[in-house]
Amino acid sequence: MTVDPSRNPGPGPFAPDASSHADPFAKAPAGPPPDHTDHRPGGGPNRARDALGAVRGEVGKAVVGQDPAVAGILIALLCRGHILLEGVPGVAKTLLVRSVAAALDVETKRVQFTPDLMPGDVTGSLVFDSASSEFTFREGPVFTNLLLADEINRTPPKTQASLLEAMEERQVTVDGDPRPLPSPFLVAATQNPVEYEGTYPLPEAQLDRFLLKVTLPLPPRDDEITVLTRHASGFDPRDLSAAGLRPVASAADIETGAEQVRRVTVAPQVTAYIVDIARATRFSPSLALGVSPRGATALLGTSRAWAWLNGRDFVTPDDVQALAQSTLAHRLSLRPEAELEGVSVGSVLDAAINSVPVPR
Repeated sequence: MTVDPSRNPGPGPFAPDASSHADPFAKAPAGPPPDHTDHRPGGGPNRARDALGAVRGEVGKAVVGQDPAVAGILIALLCRGHILLEGVPGVAKTLLVRSVAAALDVETKRVQFTPDLMPGDVTGSLVFDSASSEFTFREGPVFTNLLLADEINRTPPKTQASLLEAMEERQVTVDGDPRPLPSPFLVAATQNPVEYEGTYPLPEAQLDRFLLKVTLPLPPRDDEITVLTRHASGFDPRDLSAAGLRPVASAADIETGAEQVRRVTVAPQVTAYIVDIARATRFSPSLALGVSPRGATALLGTSRAWAWLNGRDFVTPDDVQALAQSTLAHRLSLRPEAELEGVSVGSVLDAAINSVPVPR
């Protein structure tokens, strides 16, 4: 395998101007989705891929122009990870998560994070039952398949930390008793940019728990016209079924897909490429915190999921480049002097990627 040091990583699948050739759903079948009633565990990888690919079309009935975020949620589900969605108020972050849950036919719950929210409001708590004179556990909203943690950076760090065990261990411990969470389980947290009033920056330890961070941009003019046209025609975001949105995939498809993703092969040269990118960030003079081994492992996982969604059973350097920004950027921390100079994390990461020879 030779290297091409001049190779430039593209904008990636989660960039607002990502080209269609990088779209994992480009090969999704047109028209009505196939029948997915036969969900044998571990079987039907092509059926599972087609079903998950059809999710984009269903979500598009309610949400306009946020395909990259849909791809991010699916990749996070396939990798048993979690996703952070950032965008200004009003770009359909909440509607997006609800629509994905409806298209996947999984249970979803929502927590509105506020300054007075307590940890027990998220995970659950012991409640005294007067009838039995005993304390019983009342499950919090975290006991679901897809938890929408809305505006997670509007609540103090103590409550933010209440999600850590659930995200990492997929269980909640109350009074010393561990309680497993359903499967699949994904936290889709939304946040406003940190410069907005009343926000608390997420600590590095919690940011590192998110497999991906995807930014939802303001829509272009044509998409915004489509949004208004739909509302003028009677679209109600609270009634997704009226918009024609229906389940096209299931938890069984996610399970099958996750199993297939684990079988995607990674050549030693590609593994070394991921490690070299991570190490390049650690030597950047602009960064106080580079990519950890956990971050490199995350990039390996997301690249495998991306390859599988594209119909391949092996990872290419293009997969790594496509997922690098969304998987790694939120794990990096700039030095104060770099912030004063107006340096961005994205540009530093791009420089690190460009400094590493690309396997061919």
